[in-house]
Amino acid sequence: MKRIAAPAAVCAAVLVASGCGGASPAAQDQALVDGATFTFNIDSDPGNLDPQAGANSWVQQLGRFGYDPLIHIDANGKLLPGLATEWSVTGNQVKLTVKKGVTCSDGTPFTAANVASNVAWVADPKNKSPLLGVYLPAGTKATADDAASTVTLTAPRVGSFVLNGLAKLSMVCGKGLQDRKALAQGMSGTGPYTLTSVAASDQYTFTKRDGYTWGPDGLSTATNGLPQKVVAKVVPNPTTAANLLLSGGLNAATLIGPDVKRLQAANLYTAKMPLLVGEMWFNQAGGRPAADQSVREALTRALDLPQLAKVLTSGAGTTPTTLSSVVPLACPGDSVSAAVPAHDVEKAKQLLDKAGWVTGADGVRAKGGKPLALTLSFNTAFGTGISAAAELATKTWTELGVKITAKPQDTTAVNGSLFGTGDWDIAWVGVGSSSPDQLVPFVSGPVPPTGTNFAHIDNAPYAEGVAAATKLQGADSCDVWLKAEAKLVGDVDVVPFANDVIQTFGKGARFENIGGLVPTSIRMLAG
Repeated sequence: MKRIAAPAAVCAAVLVASGCGGASPAAQDQALVDGATFTFNIDSDPGNLDPQAGANSWVQQLGRFGYDPLIHIDANGKLLPGLATEWSVTGNQVKLTVKKGVTCSDGTPFTAANVASNVAWVADPKNKSPLLGVYLPAGTKATADDAASTVTLTAPRVGSFVLNGLAKLSMVCGKGLQDRKALAQGMSGTGPYTLTSVAASDQYTFTKRDGYTWGPDGLSTATNGLPQKVVAKVVPNPTTAANLLLSGGLNAATLIGPDVKRLQAANLYTAKMPLLVGEMWFNQAGGRPAADQSVREALTRALDLPQLAKVLTSGAGTTPTTLSSVVPLACPGDSVSAAVPAHDVEKAKQLLDKAGWVTGADGVRAKGGKPLALTLSFNTAFGTGISAAAELATKTWTELGVKITAKPQDTTAVNGSLFGTGDWDIAWVGVGSSSPDQLVPFVSGPVPPTGTNFAHIDNAPYAEGVAAATKLQGADSCDVWLKAEAKLVGDVDVVPFANDVIQTFGKGARFENIGGLVPTSIRMLAG
């Protein structure tokens, strides 16, 4: 249950979630320090750092230091100028005015033509960008006018929240446009920091750029308190991360689980991030047992989802009401409560019996001589809570007659299973998004390796709802989107069961979480 950095980012597993930062008055009032180093934890190595080629949440998070989007979005959902100073949406076109005077990390200017090149790369299906259809509408074409510093994007359908998507799309520039391979372990962008050192599976070091003046609300790197260097340190174990924070080895640590209480007791600075941590997916590829809706429904009905959520979140969680969980939500409402199959163990048994899965002498169900054997993949980054929840689910399904193999994995391994090998049956991963249109490629359309529909979902009523919703703009589309989402939940294609508030604790620094840690919000503190 990590974000799929949907690339709204499968929220710690595949895409990045967002939320609002909070601060104690003491942290706000402390004196600022210049020239310091800010160190924070990531729970696994991100691998390929190309921000347009990977959906891993840590790829997206690290990319925020080296790259900028065309538009920024604040904690209240307000769109702010970024690399684009103005924008408009008319029919199936988006027109943007590109800010003049912006430079890439190699000193070359960032131009309207660069924007067009970025759009062309992401939009080209042969590049297999997981961001296509999530942050950028499929079929988008871009034309640039460098003299006027304008770019016009044209798509078959721009979608209900196209500007929200562009606010998540990092812009590559400079040498990176000519050599994409160089982005695997390097960065070429307009961001406030440059990547200066890579030690895979250990740490990534960034150095502040001089002359950067185009941050959110015109923020520059000359701002007092911004760290001179930033170190992202790979710390897989949450207890180790907590110890490092308390001892001064980290300035920020994002944690869940039992270590949270002792950090809370230390009265540290805290930024809070709402996150969908309990979301169940089923592999519906041909030949997989969960391709049968009866099997998916039986597995879901067998579980006491509120109890499972309580175990997962140590009693702190809440019940999800939409498939989008990243604050600020574009479409608040309830597409879940009435659609989730109710807890009913007897009904679960009947469904499997009717589907031909008969209990054998060993207690395991089988059909045609083949046992009902499934793997449950979950992300170890969510600490002991998810392991305990997996143990509870495994026990319940075993009693139902299912042979379950629990498969704990780190973020990179989970993504490898979902988008690479396809060797999984049930997965607990939260796909994080702030608007419902960003979920579409994860629950429909092409499957890996050509697409991001990792569960092989084919839900005709949902597709009809999407077609209707994308004809509408903004809030006017929300009712249609929510009804479409309810079709996915009702057909047990995806089952959200637990929200939580993920906390990033700070020591010697304060910061904001808006779509992840915001580089330009970091302030180093005295004392």
